[in-house]
Amino acid sequence: MSPPPPVVRGQALSGHNRISTQALTSLARAAAAQALGIDPEDVRADWTDDDGLLALSLVAPISIPPLQSVVRDPARLESAGGSIWDRTVRAKASIMATVSELSGSRLSRVDIRISGAKVNTGGRVR
Repeated sequence: MSPPPPVVRGQALSGHNRISTQALTSLARAAAAQALGIDPEDVRADWTDDDGLLALSLVAPISIPPLQSVVRDPARLESAGGSIWDRTVRAKASIMATVSELSGSRLSRVDIRISGAKVNTGGRVR
């Protein structure tokens, strides 16, 4: 049995809403860029059906501090968010939560493949 239609100002609304694949992809790219400290155009996102849920596959670089600064000050690695592995694990959870919350879509998983590193010469890693 499906839920009753939403009601606005006493009137029942019928119809349906759909979020296009393009809109979901843009959202996923923005969420990944934020989590990995890079630009959205550096992220490739693909969707697949996973038993009725959406599975998101991302390919992107990750921002890192300059290696010379880490050699001089090993604490810089922790202030940048930890190892690439640790940051990627946290990014998965963040991306899944952001995409699910903003789109209302149910994701089964987020797979991330780090394709390279972007050296962040600025102050902090985003």
